[in-house]
Amino acid sequence: MKRFIKKVAIVTGAGSGIGRATALRLSREGASVVLVDRSEAGLLETENGLAEGTRALKRVMDVSDEAAVQALVQDVMATFGQIDVLCNNAGIAGSHPPVTENDAAEWQQILAVNLIGTMLFIKHVAPHMQARKLGAIVNTASVAGIRSGAGGNAYSASKAGVINLTQTAACDLGSDNVRVNAVCPGLVETGMTRRVFDYARANEKAHKLGSRCELRRYGAAEEIAAAILFLASDDASYITGQALPVDGGNTASLNLPGMKV
Repeated sequence: MKRFIKKVAIVTGAGSGIGRATALRLSREGASVVLVDRSEAGLLETENGLAEGTRALKRVMDVSDEAAVQALVQDVMATFGQIDVLCNNAGIAGSHPPVTENDAAEWQQILAVNLIGTMLFIKHVAPHMQARKLGAIVNTASVAGIRSGAGGNAYSASKAGVINLTQTAACDLGSDNVRVNAVCPGLVETGMTRRVFDYARANEKAHKLGSRCELRRYGAAEEIAAAILFLASDDASYITGQALPVDGGNTASLNLPGMKV
């Protein structure tokens, strides 16, 4: 499939995990890609994996820095002349204390990256899409934004915010044919979740990873990327304002502790 030939896509969080898988898949389907991440080493590794002949621009930056976001968007327009797809994937998880022990500084950091960063990229990219009456934005939220038990308080609140921002932005931009959707991944092995997997494997609990979802397994970054590319493509031309769980059925049932073996 070559659904993104002659299209330009920005992918934040492209240095690893779902962001990397998304960028690589976009390049294989013909897109020029703009890779954004805090890790220069991660960006270089992603860049080295792009399909041969892919036009690429990479930028090491903090997505919550509005001046940096604005400068990047200006550089993308100067280099490519258009932006067709925006994939907001950058995110951090934080810790998991009970609400009575939450740290305000950690909340501010998580909200700044996960929610404010997403908003800033939409703010500065969307006008260029509106001018062409064409564009697709896909935000990476989480099942943690839908129900409890999949992340800490700050992370879960930030992802619930991403889902709501997806809906409100879709309403703001729909009349200009700019679509905004979100994916809500379940448990996927990425750099952000590695400590969960490392703990399970070190304590002989690896068999329990993903056991509470209906497919009884955890997901792969490439499976989330496939859903992101669907929502970003013309195959989803009549879909906007939606948050799609890609979670092996995790949110399809009550999924209370002890209900499943």
